Amino acid sequence: MKKGKRLLIVSFIGIFAFATFWFTTGQVMKQAQNKRANGSVTYAVVLGAKVNGTTPSLSLKYRLESALSYAQRHSNVILVLSGGQGPDEGISEAQAMMNFLTAHGFPENRMILEDQSTSTYENLINTKQLIPDEETHLTLITSDYHVARAGILAKKVGFEWDAVPAKTPKVVEAKVRFRERLALLKTWVVRK
Repeated sequence: MKKGKRLLIVSFIGIFAFATFWFTTGQVMKQAQNKRANGSVTYAVVLGAKVNGTTPSLSLKYRLESALSYAQRHSNVILVLSGGQGPDEGISEAQAMMNFLTAHGFPENRMILEDQSTSTYENLINTKQLIPDEETHLTLITSDYHVARAGILAKKVGFEWDAVPAKTPKVVEAKVRFRERLALLKTWVVRK
Protein backbone atom coordinates (compact mmCIF):
# COMPACT_ATOMS: atom_id res chain seq x y z
CA MET A 1 0.00 0.00 0.00
CA LYS A 2 1.32 3.42 -0.90
CA LYS A 3 2.33 5.80 1.86
CA GLY A 4 -0.26 8.44 0.86
CA LYS A 5 -3.12 5.95 0.91
CA ARG A 6 -2.01 4.55 4.28
CA LEU A 7 -1.90 8.07 5.73
CA LEU A 8 -5.39 8.76 4.40
CA ILE A 9 -6.76 5.59 6.04
CA VAL A 10 -5.05 6.34 9.35
CA SER A 11 -6.39 9.90 9.24
CA PHE A 12 -9.91 8.66 8.53
CA ILE A 13 -9.73 6.17 11.42
CA GLY A 14 -8.44 8.92 13.74
CA ILE A 15 -11.23 11.32 12.76
CA PHE A 16 -13.83 8.58 13.16
CA ALA A 17 -12.46 7.61 16.59
CA PHE A 18 -12.44 11.23 17.77
CA ALA A 19 -15.98 11.83 16.48
CA THR A 20 -17.19 8.67 18.25
CA PHE A 21 -15.47 9.73 21.48
CA TRP A 22 -16.94 13.24 21.23
CA PHE A 23 -20.47 12.02 20.52
CA THR A 24 -20.43 9.28 23.18
CA THR A 25 -19.12 11.47 25.98
CA GLY A 26 -21.58 14.21 25.01
CA GLN A 27 -24.50 11.77 25.21
CA VAL A 28 -23.35 10.43 28.58
CA MET A 29 -23.02 13.97 29.94
CA LYS A 30 -26.46 14.90 28.63
CA GLN A 31 -28.24 11.76 29.88
CA ALA A 32 -26.83 12.10 33.40
CA GLN A 33 -28.55 15.46 33.76
CA ASN A 34 -31.92 13.70 33.41
CA LYS A 35 -31.52 12.04 36.83
CA ARG A 36 -33.17 15.05 38.48
CA ALA A 37 -33.52 15.26 42.24
CA ASN A 38 -37.03 15.63 43.64
CA GLY A 39 -36.29 16.38 47.31
CA SER A 40 -36.76 12.81 48.52
CA VAL A 41 -33.09 12.41 49.51
CA THR A 42 -31.95 13.99 52.79
CA TYR A 43 -28.31 14.72 51.95
CA ALA A 44 -27.14 16.76 48.97
CA VAL A 45 -23.47 17.39 48.34
CA VAL A 46 -22.48 20.67 46.72
CA LEU A 47 -19.24 19.91 44.89
CA GLY A 48 -16.63 22.61 45.16
CA ALA A 49 -15.12 24.76 42.45
CA LYS A 50 -12.57 27.56 42.31
CA VAL A 51 -12.57 30.32 44.93
CA ASN A 52 -11.01 33.66 43.98
CA GLY A 53 -9.49 34.84 47.24
CA THR A 54 -12.56 34.40 49.44
CA THR A 55 -15.18 34.85 46.70
CA PRO A 56 -16.80 31.94 44.86
CA SER A 57 -15.95 31.79 41.16
CA LEU A 58 -18.86 32.14 38.76
CA SER A 59 -19.02 28.34 38.39
CA LEU A 60 -19.22 27.90 42.16
CA LYS A 61 -21.74 30.74 42.46
CA TYR A 62 -24.03 29.00 39.95
CA ARG A 63 -23.73 25.75 41.92
CA LEU A 64 -24.58 27.61 45.12
CA GLU A 65 -27.57 29.36 43.58
CA SER A 66 -28.89 25.99 42.42
CA ALA A 67 -28.25 24.46 45.86
CA LEU A 68 -29.96 27.35 47.64
CA SER A 69 -33.02 27.23 45.41
CA TYR A 70 -33.30 23.45 45.73
CA ALA A 71 -32.81 23.34 49.52
CA GLN A 72 -35.28 26.19 50.07
CA ARG A 73 -37.93 24.21 48.15
CA HIS A 74 -37.16 21.02 50.13
CA SER A 75 -36.88 21.76 53.86
CA ASN A 76 -35.70 18.20 54.65
CA VAL A 77 -32.49 18.61 52.64
CA ILE A 78 -29.16 18.99 54.40
CA LEU A 79 -26.31 20.39 52.28
CA VAL A 80 -22.81 18.93 52.52
CA LEU A 81 -20.47 21.68 51.30
CA SER A 82 -17.44 19.87 49.94
CA GLY A 83 -14.15 21.36 48.83
CA GLY A 84 -10.71 21.99 50.27
CA GLN A 85 -8.42 24.98 49.90
CA GLY A 86 -6.12 25.21 46.92
CA PRO A 87 -2.78 27.02 47.12
CA ASP A 88 -4.21 30.06 45.32
CA GLU A 89 -7.44 30.23 47.35
CA GLY A 90 -7.83 32.46 50.41
CA ILE A 91 -10.22 30.05 52.16
CA SER A 92 -11.52 26.56 51.53
CA GLU A 93 -14.20 26.08 48.92
CA ALA A 94 -16.46 24.67 51.66
CA GLN A 95 -16.03 27.82 53.79
CA ALA A 96 -16.69 30.08 50.79
CA MET A 97 -19.87 28.10 50.16
CA MET A 98 -20.98 28.40 53.77
CA ASN A 99 -20.31 32.15 53.75
CA PHE A 100 -22.38 32.57 50.57
CA LEU A 101 -25.31 30.47 51.80
CA THR A 102 -25.33 32.10 55.25
CA ALA A 103 -25.31 35.55 53.63
CA HIS A 104 -28.40 34.44 51.69
CA GLY A 105 -30.23 33.39 54.86
CA PHE A 106 -29.72 29.64 54.69
CA PRO A 107 -29.56 28.13 58.21
CA GLU A 108 -26.22 26.80 59.43
CA ASN A 109 -27.89 23.79 61.06
CA ARG A 110 -28.70 22.50 57.55
CA MET A 111 -25.07 22.63 56.39
CA ILE A 112 -22.14 20.29 56.93
CA LEU A 113 -18.62 21.40 56.00
CA GLU A 114 -16.17 19.06 54.31
CA ASP A 115 -13.05 21.15 53.73
CA GLN A 116 -10.30 18.60 53.09
CA SER A 117 -11.00 17.21 49.62
CA THR A 118 -9.01 18.09 46.53
CA SER A 119 -10.93 16.13 43.88
CA THR A 120 -14.46 14.97 43.08
CA TYR A 121 -13.57 11.46 44.23
CA GLU A 122 -12.34 12.81 47.59
CA ASN A 123 -15.46 15.01 47.86
CA LEU A 124 -17.57 11.87 47.75
CA ILE A 125 -15.36 9.68 49.97
CA ASN A 126 -15.24 12.41 52.63
CA THR A 127 -18.97 13.10 52.34
CA LYS A 128 -19.68 9.40 52.95
CA GLN A 129 -17.77 9.67 56.25
CA LEU A 130 -19.83 12.68 57.37
CA ILE A 131 -23.34 11.32 56.86
CA PRO A 132 -25.10 8.39 58.54
CA ASP A 133 -24.03 4.93 57.35
CA GLU A 134 -27.59 4.00 56.39
CA GLU A 135 -27.72 6.81 53.81
CA THR A 136 -27.13 5.10 50.49
CA HIS A 137 -28.63 7.76 48.23
CA LEU A 138 -27.07 11.16 47.64
CA THR A 139 -28.06 14.20 45.62
CA LEU A 140 -25.22 15.72 43.60
CA ILE A 141 -25.25 19.48 43.09
CA THR A 142 -22.68 20.45 40.52
CA SER A 143 -22.24 22.03 37.11
CA ASP A 144 -24.31 20.41 34.36
CA TYR A 145 -21.25 19.17 32.44
CA HIS A 146 -19.86 17.53 35.61
CA VAL A 147 -22.90 15.46 36.65
CA ALA A 148 -21.98 12.33 34.65
CA ARG A 149 -18.49 11.94 36.07
CA ALA A 150 -19.64 12.82 39.58
CA GLY A 151 -22.36 10.17 39.22
CA ILE A 152 -19.90 7.49 38.12
CA LEU A 153 -17.71 8.29 41.13
CA ALA A 154 -20.69 8.42 43.52
CA LYS A 155 -21.66 4.93 42.36
CA LYS A 156 -18.07 3.74 42.93
CA VAL A 157 -18.16 5.11 46.48
CA GLY A 158 -21.43 3.25 47.11
CA PHE A 159 -24.17 5.84 46.51
CA GLU A 160 -27.23 5.74 44.35
CA TRP A 161 -27.61 9.29 43.12
CA ASP A 162 -29.74 11.95 41.57
CA ALA A 163 -28.70 15.47 40.66
CA VAL A 164 -29.36 19.18 40.59
CA PRO A 165 -27.38 20.37 37.56
CA ALA A 166 -26.21 24.00 37.71
CA LYS A 167 -25.66 26.02 34.58
CA THR A 168 -22.16 26.49 33.24
CA PRO A 169 -20.80 30.01 32.73
CA LYS A 170 -20.66 30.78 29.00
CA VAL A 171 -17.18 32.27 29.34
CA VAL A 172 -15.67 28.86 30.27
CA GLU A 173 -18.19 26.49 28.69
CA ALA A 174 -16.16 25.32 25.67
CA LYS A 175 -13.00 24.79 27.74
CA VAL A 176 -14.64 22.89 30.61
CA ARG A 177 -16.79 20.70 28.39
CA PHE A 178 -13.72 19.62 26.41
CA ARG A 179 -11.69 19.04 29.56
CA GLU A 180 -14.57 17.13 31.17
CA ARG A 181 -14.75 14.75 28.21
CA LEU A 182 -11.11 13.84 28.82
CA ALA A 183 -11.72 13.52 32.56
CA LEU A 184 -14.71 11.28 31.86
CA LEU A 185 -12.54 9.03 29.71
CA LYS A 186 -9.95 8.89 32.51
CA THR A 187 -12.67 8.02 35.02
CA TRP A 188 -13.91 5.17 32.82
CA VAL A 189 -10.36 3.81 32.60
CA VAL A 190 -8.99 4.29 36.14
CA ARG A 191 -12.31 4.65 38.04
CA LYS A 192 -11.14 7.72 40.01
